[in-house]
Amino acid sequence: MGAIAEGFVAYAQRLLDQTDGSEGQVKKAFAVSQCCFNLALMPEGIREQTLGKMKQSLEMNDEKFDDFRRSIVVPMIRRHEKMFPRMHRQGSSIFSPGGPSPSGPLLREQPRAAASAEPDAEPGRYAPCPRNSGKKYKFCCGKKRR
Repeated sequence: MGAIAEGFVAYAQRLLDQTDGSEGQVKKAFAVSQCCFNLALMPEGIREQTLGKMKQSLEMNDEKFDDFRRSIVVPMIRRHEKMFPRMHRQGSSIFSPGGPSPSGPLLREQPRAAASAEPDAEPGRYAPCPRNSGKKYKFCCGKKRR
């Protein structure tokens, strides 16, 4: 298992421990954990809106939803903040206007491929197109030459 998967399993462990080990309950625990993980990344205002929509889709009455929120959602959000503190730094939210800063902990700018020594040389079929279309050469400019 990779580091990300291990981190998520560690995060979900609190809910996994409450299951009887059946496939259905384990899937449900992971689904609730994933939901709480995503909620933890949201700013408070968006989180509240999302929780309101969740309440409607789960078709729970006020009392049952408040209990679910108090006993599961809020503790899992606090758990996320303790386990992944770098994801909660100022300006690192993927939901903030303009998204996270390129140097923020969530996304790092990927290094660009070095420019070809021969600018006029035709790139390989699977190389990125030199027009920066975001497509592979064979699906962009290479297609026209067929």
